Amino acid sequence: QVQLVESGGGLVQPGGSLRLSCGASGFALENYAAIGWIRQAPGKGREGVSCINRDDSSAIYADSVKGRFTISRDNAENTVALQMNSLKPEDTATYYCAVARYGRCSPYASGYDSWGQGTQVTVSS
Repeated sequence: QVQLVESGGGLVQPGGSLRLSCGASGFALENYAAIGWIRQAPGKGREGVSCINRDDSSAIYADSVKGRFTISRDNAENTVALQMNSLKPEDTATYYCAVARYGRCSPYASGYDSWGQGTQVTVSS
């Protein structure tokens, strides 16, 4: 059974940083074609934030986070991280880790097969 667990969320002031981590239980993340981070703000739909491809480790980012967020993976630790810098109040959301068994990174939430429970990120002064 695929189980993803996110950690690292919290409350941070505007301009601050957080590092989210996604861990996998019972399977190797590297066996999945793409691993992404998707967020959902209150009252809004799910938005693809970033994703990393297995085959060439290329990554995609939403325009709203380009230059501020960086995705990375550690196959030895079986984790994927999202480093978030220069955080803004509009980054406030629940952040989900998700995986796609086949294909490549998708900017859409529908492109992923399994999801974690999410971790809350709140950016506020």
